[in-house]
Amino acid sequence: MAEKLKEELLTAAKWAEKFGIPTAKFKKAIEELNIQADSQKGKCSYYSSKTAEKIKKSIK
Repeated sequence: MAEKLKEELLTAAKWAEKFGIPTAKFKKAIEELNIQADSQKGKCSYYSSKTAEKIKKSIK
């Protein structure tokens, strides 16, 4: 179960690339919505698909 969850966690840049959205625009939406990362490893923040969809919807 934990392995499945790890597969769904991606960085903001990876989600932006997957959705075809400029990374800067995606990261700006994260700041504007004040969204916290689902997981953090060092300085890298990771977001779940559910969180990424929420960010994507705010952009379009």
